[in-house]
Amino acid sequence: MIAKPQSFNMPPMPTLTELSDFLAREFPQTPCTIVAVGDQGATIRHTVGAAELRPGGTVSGPVMMATADVALYVAILGEIGIVPLAVTTSLSFNFMRKPAGDRDIIGVCKLLKLGRTLAVGEVTLYSEGSDEPVAHAVGTYAIPR
Repeated sequence: MIAKPQSFNMPPMPTLTELSDFLAREFPQTPCTIVAVGDQGATIRHTVGAAELRPGGTVSGPVMMATADVALYVAILGEIGIVPLAVTTSLSFNFMRKPAGDRDIIGVCKLLKLGRTLAVGEVTLYSEGSDEPVAHAVGTYAIPR
């Protein structure tokens, strides 16, 4: 189990509704929705429409990267509270197979390390309804003091 950062000024842990409201307010450009958050992880859904497709009917790489990044962000905020200035410092991405262009992208994040100033997590992306991953990402976030 990953220990939560120790601080006397820890914000209260947000609910799924509070995190969803925060994303909608601060990141209105993202069509990602939170499916679940907690237990050192998060599950995110990115609704796929025609604008997210590349020639050949595949979901674009930027859509999948954004979904992974949001999943990491939500998993971290679910543990440390809503800290808007937590930012991505790295994101390593592996595309594994062609995602279905007619299904949403589901990102499942698991935090690997949660410290006072850095958090590391991995995200596996799926086409909704499939058990075979379409991509895998590992990312690091800086957490402000």
